[in-house]
Amino acid sequence: MPEVTAEMTSARELTDQRQGGVIRQNQLVLEDAWQVVRLDEDGNLPSYQQPALLPLAHWQALVDAGEGSDQLGPWLASDTELTPELGEALATAPLLAVDFPNFNDGRGYTLARLMRERYGFQGEIRAIGDVLVDQLHYMSRCGIDAFQLRSDQYVEDALYALSIFSVSYQTGIDQTSPLFSRRW
Repeated sequence: MPEVTAEMTSARELTDQRQGGVIRQNQLVLEDAWQVVRLDEDGNLPSYQQPALLPLAHWQALVDAGEGSDQLGPWLASDTELTPELGEALATAPLLAVDFPNFNDGRGYTLARLMRERYGFQGEIRAIGDVLVDQLHYMSRCGIDAFQLRSDQYVEDALYALSIFSVSYQTGIDQTSPLFSRRW
């Protein structure tokens, strides 16, 4: 079980009572102020308080107007085309979220890995949307280091899923050489 700090707690204490939530660096975050802001039914941005994760176009407009801050970050839709210009612009974000609209849409894995490997993003990349326990290990291998679980997912199961594998065959953000090339 991961080590517990003052603002985080062991998921075991919350068994059967804690669903959903945010996990960062393999620990449950009890108080996470970042809110995900989505467009309303009319396509308008509702009012929000900072810190907030905004749709990419709205975040870019604020940054371009000089109104960006360290309390605003973008969330990327799974169909975002990650151009070199966009990759460089995102490098200034304090936090970056990747939206998984449903569990079988894997494009967010590619976005996270490209941000880490190609554009050198060092900040937090958070998975939002339809984030299931079964996917966390694979998301973490692609560079996602925070997870906003779907509300019906148990935190204890998620923490266990992040620690269950000790060896991976393929390369990833966390292991740059494949298993066959490593000597035991």
